[in-house]
Amino acid sequence: MAATGLSNLLSTKSLKKSSPSSLPWRVSLLSAFGASVAVPRRSKRSASFVVAAMDAKPTVLVAEKLGEAGLDLLKGFANVDCSYNLSQEELCTKISLCDAIIVRSGTKVSREVFESSGGRLKVVGRAGVGIDNVDLSAATEHGCLVVNAPTANTVAAAEHGIALLTAMARNIAQADASTKSGKWQRNKYVGVSLVGKTLAVMGFGKVGSEVARRAKGLGMHVIAHDPYAPADRARAIGVELVTFDEALSTADFLSLHMPLTAATSKVLNDETFAKMKKGVRIVNVARGGVIDEEALVRALDAGIVAQAALDVFTEEPPPKDSKLVQHENVTVTPHLGASTMEAQEGVAIEIAEAVVGALKGELAATAVNAPMVPAEVLSELAPFVVLSEKLGRLAVQLVAGGSGVKSVKVTYASARAPDDLDTRLLRAMITKGLIEPISSVFVNLVNADFTAKQRGLRITEERTVLDGSPENPLEFIQVQIANVESRFASAMSDSGEIKVEGKVKDGIPHLTKVGSFEVDVSMEGSLILCKQVDQPGMIGKVGSILGEENVNVSFMTVGRIAPRKQAVMAIGVDDQPSKETLKKIGEIPAIEEFVFLKL
Repeated sequence: MAATGLSNLLSTKSLKKSSPSSLPWRVSLLSAFGASVAVPRRSKRSASFVVAAMDAKPTVLVAEKLGEAGLDLLKGFANVDCSYNLSQEELCTKISLCDAIIVRSGTKVSREVFESSGGRLKVVGRAGVGIDNVDLSAATEHGCLVVNAPTANTVAAAEHGIALLTAMARNIAQADASTKSGKWQRNKYVGVSLVGKTLAVMGFGKVGSEVARRAKGLGMHVIAHDPYAPADRARAIGVELVTFDEALSTADFLSLHMPLTAATSKVLNDETFAKMKKGVRIVNVARGGVIDEEALVRALDAGIVAQAALDVFTEEPPPKDSKLVQHENVTVTPHLGASTMEAQEGVAIEIAEAVVGALKGELAATAVNAPMVPAEVLSELAPFVVLSEKLGRLAVQLVAGGSGVKSVKVTYASARAPDDLDTRLLRAMITKGLIEPISSVFVNLVNADFTAKQRGLRITEERTVLDGSPENPLEFIQVQIANVESRFASAMSDSGEIKVEGKVKDGIPHLTKVGSFEVDVSMEGSLILCKQVDQPGMIGKVGSILGEENVNVSFMTVGRIAPRKQAVMAIGVDDQPSKETLKKIGEIPAIEEFVFLKL
């Protein structure tokens, strides 16, 4: 066996072998890739999203108002049809004459729209960040590239965050309303100073880092929490990276800049409010759903949260009788984060450039779904694609601390020759698993490398060449994260990295190694890892606790160093156990540490 580094891992050759039995993986693959990969529905369709050369100028439908600079750029390349306020029926009628469409958030590009296009629609451009109004799965199945404009409104959003921060601290909105009603209440609206106060920036991406820069200029002490924030970038701004709980417990002000994902939905709730310093003040210009709004009202009434300034809400517009909106200690604006003249022009230019580039056949870095992958590659690699994402997702959940993930090494073990194994899709899926759980970015084959680089994440790849038959494309995949602390110490290898390894058995991804411990558990549902003293009855004790709580165990395996020494038990579960159940497992005397992981 020999290990060789790959200086040019991304071979341009397709896989030579395909597996007829892998056809059922089509649905699983679509699901695992976040609707970012599709097998061509008709064999005659080109594997490209767009046509590089056209006999006539393409037609771009602009369905919502766009800045003049963006329109001018489009008109230099395409025929532009500006038709606003179209009904779904009108849009479906018109779309068959269009090669691209540009929308904001008010137009829904549904599956019906793609089906009505008759295959002509090649590009959907979203003038903004969120793409909730675009059916990504339908777009990919119909060979349509979706691009967005994620950077142009960064400064505008940061400035609005600072505006809300200062307005909240000095009661500007309340004092304005009071004075205009004929009152003069100087004593009622005494504010608080920002100088010397601690601001916790929750999410240290583009907007969060710009807010931090401006807050430093106001004399605030700034800390930040973001698992992917590069420590050197934070240091350059003068920001200290901390854990989530440390940010909550020490901040005088919280400024929210995380995306809305399954992991961040209602991340500020009764439990997290209870961890905060009494009298904390909260600003949210990110997404409304990251706050449990009913819990925030309770925290405001209890004095845990002194004030809140909100630009976004779970439901927009919020109900007129919303207790949160009407609360005396809450300042609100109607989602104005990107609403500056400069930002709107910037978004228009950014999305116009992306759409024109896509129509020319270029692959945009702002693409949110992936180009077609050759069917023979998908057919054989489908189960390894799922394994790759789950290994990345599992590895990043093992990371603890606020230093951020910076260095990841992926090792592929195969009997194939290097030019007979295209691993671009696998690397993209590992990147997806590492980044997507705490990011609003949709990671795919197009933007995986760009997204990783943007977040200071360096992914290196190696090949371990095995002797034997090259019938199977891969024997195993190993993911290692260096220079981080672990929530589960046993996941650390002898050389000090978090290490997880997996393989595909009978078409199902399996976790086969955690740190130095050999395990064998199907990567379906969720996973509990326990480090324990190896002794009789442990499987029964843990199984009984889960059974009493009606948590179904799908797989259970134990890997040990030697009999009666230390062991790691891996338990696959169909449902997420309650905190009380996990606490009971942790209280078993022989269990030294444990962690629950969502796959």
